[in-house]
Amino acid sequence: MSETQSSYNRRLVPYACNDTQSIGRRFSGTFPTYRNEYQRDRDRIIHSAAFRRLEYKTQVFVNHEGDLFRTRLTHTLEVAQIARSIARELGLHEDLTEAVALAHDLGHTPFGHAGQTALNNCMKKFGGFEHNIQSLRIIDKLEQKYADFDGLNLTFETREGVLKHCAIKNAKKLGDVGQRFINKKQPSLEAQLTDLADETAYNNHDIDDGIRYGLITIDDLLNVELFKEQHDIVIDQYSKLDAKKLTHEVIRRMISAMVVDLIDTSQKI
Repeated sequence: MSETQSSYNRRLVPYACNDTQSIGRRFSGTFPTYRNEYQRDRDRIIHSAAFRRLEYKTQVFVNHEGDLFRTRLTHTLEVAQIARSIARELGLHEDLTEAVALAHDLGHTPFGHAGQTALNNCMKKFGGFEHNIQSLRIIDKLEQKYADFDGLNLTFETREGVLKHCAIKNAKKLGDVGQRFINKKQPSLEAQLTDLADETAYNNHDIDDGIRYGLITIDDLLNVELFKEQHDIVIDQYSKLDAKKLTHEVIRRMISAMVVDLIDTSQKI
């Protein structure tokens, strides 16, 4: 371990994941030069074909309907940004958090949740389809780029964080990474905060896309307490904003309010 890595690990809170104490990889190898183990995970994810394919997968709206709507790729980058900001403030491992965030949607189908439902129906006789298990399948097996192993050979902590939800019957087939579902335990705090960052991102950015597409209006959203609260603050400060800037101001402030609340509440525990 380099002096830089040692210095970074000293900044972590005691209950954060530490790459020097990782449970390890399915296939052992040498320690990376100038990177920690979770940085290596992140880099392998970014360079994978599955990560690039996220560009063509729907978040809510199909991408040919407009180049301003979010895809799984843009959503993933937004989740990673939010999650890393929270991890830094809470003293958790930023690189592990980012790795989990970047990989969390790799197994999602095209056409959003409708695509997942359709594929699940098609695969009923074979046990159905769960996108979280598909994400794990991609990073453990389907990516085939390395000479020494199939998959990306990520650390246990990254693999565990990617597998957010899993039916017990499927968990029993997954070995060590599925054991926590059987034992009814939670994953690392880095994985848990990434899950919350995911919700923060899509709850706010789906509103942005919904308004842009005309499915919902600002008047509709004034019935939501958090939206109304931030909307009224923006109107009070900027009474003549156009609709586009108004929407952006409200949404960015909602994200900020949710992130600040998560950090403040976590630090009180």
